[in-house]
Amino acid sequence: MQKTEVPQETVPVSGSIVNPALPQGRIASVDVYRGFVMLLMMAEVLSLSDVSKALPGNKFWEFLSFHQSHVPWVWLSLHDMIQPSFTFLVGVVLPYSIASRKNKGASFENILGHTIKRSFILIFLGIFLRSMHSGQTNFTFEDTLTQIGLGYTFLVVISLYSQKVQIGALIFILFTYALAFALYPLPGAAFDYTSAGVPADWEHNLSGFAAHWNKNTNFAWAFDQWFMNLFPRENVFLYNSGGYSTLSFIPTLGTMILGLLAGNILNSSVVASKKLNSFIFVGIALILFGILLHVTGLNPIVKRIWTPGWTIFSGGICFLFLAMFYGLIDMRGRHKGSFFLMVIGVNSIAAYVIADGGMRNLINDSLFIHLGKNFDQILGPAYATLVSGGLVLFFEWLILYWMYKKKIFIKI
Repeated sequence: MQKTEVPQETVPVSGSIVNPALPQGRIASVDVYRGFVMLLMMAEVLSLSDVSKALPGNKFWEFLSFHQSHVPWVWLSLHDMIQPSFTFLVGVVLPYSIASRKNKGASFENILGHTIKRSFILIFLGIFLRSMHSGQTNFTFEDTLTQIGLGYTFLVVISLYSQKVQIGALIFILFTYALAFALYPLPGAAFDYTSAGVPADWEHNLSGFAAHWNKNTNFAWAFDQWFMNLFPRENVFLYNSGGYSTLSFIPTLGTMILGLLAGNILNSSVVASKKLNSFIFVGIALILFGILLHVTGLNPIVKRIWTPGWTIFSGGICFLFLAMFYGLIDMRGRHKGSFFLMVIGVNSIAAYVIADGGMRNLINDSLFIHLGKNFDQILGPAYATLVSGGLVLFFEWLILYWMYKKKIFIKI
């Protein structure tokens, strides 16, 4: 945990607006982008799907519900962009972090030691949060923090080399990961899909070459059937019900490398308009390439197993998100309207723990104790989760605002 003075003003460095008194000279647009992403995660407490179910046929709430849920397999919703955005931003800030440590005289050994320690903390924090409501330690490695932790040390080492090496590493990682899936044999005609938690006639199963990336019948699933059973478990691991896998950290590393390349642009000495144009151009190019891989069946866009197609496609969207926030915040200086998001973004680890830990339930239970068991019915039963969830979200933000006012910024 670090306590610093909140800056009274910002100064331009390398074409970006940074907060010099915040940890590591934070970049305003990056903090606002991160705050936007964490708000999407925190807003799960609104349970828009419950509102939609209570109002069947209402297209407005159906639309909002869809974008607050993960898609069953291929393609995406807005909610599916939370994890890649958070991961992408890890790479974006890395050039600044490494430069800061080098300026303080840190050697390669110092940087590597700090990196390894941070990686283990992220992994263990992810496992801890996933174990809070379990009877024993829930050894799982597919959530956001553990996935970042598993790849973070590799990212830092890659960042110490030239940009050509970084791009080469990205291509190698995505190609070899796709090749491993492609070479893994498809299930035979007699395969019992229900044993892998997938209905035999599941409408989201892919056909042809793309079937190599089907749910729980792929290379990563086979790996987890061995790897996950190395740890103490209540029951033998057979499959992940959502299709998620440990090995997704490999293409997730690819997402962080894309963020690293964006950070190189952001930290360069070129004028702001050229940076913005680069973000837009790269973003559109990646999106089009990802769609091409998907429609040809070479590599489908599947977030749950983080296919290389998903890495490329979602990475393009992240570049466009970064372009939007960079243009609005760093170039046009619209800071007042972004303060709400910035408060969340500067304390993203705290926001993650509050949203994913027990704080949300504690606040929610307290509201029903002090406001009455029916306080959430004020707008009618259909909107109950909006009332209770909205208040929970408000108090979660107040906690982060209090930390901001007290100059408390938690980092790992």
